[in-house]
Amino acid sequence: MSAFSLAARDSSTMLRRNLLHARRYPSLTLNLLLTPVMMLLLFVYVFGDVMSAGMGGGADRAAYIAYVVPGILMMTVGGTVVGTAVSVSNDMTEGIIARFRTMAIHRPSILVGHVVGSVLQCVMSVLLVGAVAVAIGFRATDATALEWLAAFGMTILIAFALTWIAVGMGLISPNAEAASNNALPLVVLPLISSAFVPIDSMPGWFRPIAEYQPFTPAIETLRGLLLGTEIGNSAWIALAWCAGLTVLGYVWSKSTFDRGAE
Repeated sequence: MSAFSLAARDSSTMLRRNLLHARRYPSLTLNLLLTPVMMLLLFVYVFGDVMSAGMGGGADRAAYIAYVVPGILMMTVGGTVVGTAVSVSNDMTEGIIARFRTMAIHRPSILVGHVVGSVLQCVMSVLLVGAVAVAIGFRATDATALEWLAAFGMTILIAFALTWIAVGMGLISPNAEAASNNALPLVVLPLISSAFVPIDSMPGWFRPIAEYQPFTPAIETLRGLLLGTEIGNSAWIALAWCAGLTVLGYVWSKSTFDRGAE
């Protein structure tokens, strides 16, 4: 077999392993999935009219559903990858990685299995949260098939980038609790983005925090694609964030993983 075939075979094996773990121990995934669903229901049914009125659109819960759903979907991605950091940390501390290193396998496949498995879980989580959003009234009737495809692609790209960062966080964590804490910014950042209110409505000193981070351009791009609102240069900024975070996460994860083998 060629080197590429061996790498693909070992990566698929590691992917199956991680998917089996997720299926056998669904509590972590469900707990992370409950957070965006609860946030969606809270902001729509408790704060929806007030938030919509504060944004100048009158007390219109339906309009606020359309605004908040793209942000909740990005929050779902950020929350799901926290489970990846925990899973990687568990592998590192429970000794299975040391066992893998003694076997004739393609070493990067261990990380690739985690990354691909996490992206698949992110997609499934986004679809489930999206189904809840549709059930409570979200509609994107103005989006074309191409725009739906672009929105799906943006979701995968941001999930891929954040997963590599989460893998690095898991590798440097001494235990699962530390990994969860280290990955907490991936849950907090969407809360201080444009997910719930426009950046223009925020205090001047707070706007840079919300604007200069990866979630805001990703949310604005997703919102524009699904609702037909103005995207501006958000798409290019989001793609730049995805590329930068992917490279940073990959180099960080690979160097940390290789260093542990010395």
